[in-house]
Amino acid sequence: MNFASFIASRISFRSKRTFSKMIVRIAIAGIMLGLGVMILSVVIVKGFKNEIREKIRGFAGDIQVSKLDLNASYENSPFAVGDTFINKCKANKRIATIAPYATKSGIIKAHNEIEGVVMKGVDATYNWSFIKTVMEAGRVIDFSDSVKAKGEIMISQYTANRLKLKLGEDFLMYFVQEPLRKRKFKIVGIFDVGVEEVDKTFVIGDLSLIKRLNNWNDNQIGGYEIRVTDFDNLTAINSNIGDIIPTALKSVTVTESYQTVFDWLQLLDVNTRIILILMLLVAVINMISALLIMILERTSMIGMFKAMGATNWNIQQIFLTNAFYLIGLGLILGNLFGVGLGYFQFKTHIFTLDQSSYYMRFVPIQIDWADIVLLNVGTLVICLVVLIIPSMLVSSISPVKAIRFK
Repeated sequence: MNFASFIASRISFRSKRTFSKMIVRIAIAGIMLGLGVMILSVVIVKGFKNEIREKIRGFAGDIQVSKLDLNASYENSPFAVGDTFINKCKANKRIATIAPYATKSGIIKAHNEIEGVVMKGVDATYNWSFIKTVMEAGRVIDFSDSVKAKGEIMISQYTANRLKLKLGEDFLMYFVQEPLRKRKFKIVGIFDVGVEEVDKTFVIGDLSLIKRLNNWNDNQIGGYEIRVTDFDNLTAINSNIGDIIPTALKSVTVTESYQTVFDWLQLLDVNTRIILILMLLVAVINMISALLIMILERTSMIGMFKAMGATNWNIQQIFLTNAFYLIGLGLILGNLFGVGLGYFQFKTHIFTLDQSSYYMRFVPIQIDWADIVLLNVGTLVICLVVLIIPSMLVSSISPVKAIRFK
């Protein structure tokens, strides 16, 4: 153990001065709370963004392919199924699934109430993995019986509450077209995505029914819903699809379809940065105050070391090493507080949210160990670099005056 480490350990952990102990404890508590709050901010915001993103892409897919026209309504323009395009997508390892769909507007009438919705028609190739995770009651549509499937429908919990509908009930749905058509449906499933834009708007039915209502041919659909293996490379994958897509079609990513939601999620990063900066400032100010007080309290010791031949840098090293010990202990406690509370919430979901306002029922957590390491290293480095300046106070202390100081 070198000179600086030996002296620093003595004044850090064996000091009998009551005032110094109090200052040390405050500094450690500041580091602990600062790092703990930073960790919680990052894991909560990441969890929140990931949860919302997975909800939206789980229902709408990652990329939607539709006819290239000026149609901006929920009524899709039909186009013929292209086997060549489908085969190329299936051969692409970056594309997980591709399935046809169509949408059609309608009005549900039940219990003397009406509600405008959009039916999303799917077929047996649809990926139900996400919908099954948000099912409140019932099951998904059974396509093994094509005739029976046309009369089955899945509605959101929001729509069920609005119209006082329950699982297994029947209702009439009117499709506004010329001539006006109505169909009777039986509720086989109730889902709750948790995203108001989805739950208020969509019900899920049979694609073949929409084809029949629209007088489409059997090989015509409203679009393709594509899911990718790596959402972080969504733009690049969409560009690849643009190279193989027929000229009469267009591809739109889910971030473009739900641009308002994704832009809002991007703003959360700004809030996180502000929190990190504020917490880091609190930690740094606490450490600067503690270091200055410890230097002033050890003025006579500094004068004695200088009289014995110690340089200013030797003495600075003592206090910087002392600060390193305090910061290290604060980081350990901060990790126990931040990661521990985050993991507890991840397992128990004890802290709840209003789903109508936050799109989910509990505070989401996503722990990324790379972020935790970066926060620890960044806090340690920034604090030590900033503390070099107040540690230079020792150079202004005269050995003769300092030894007399009591």
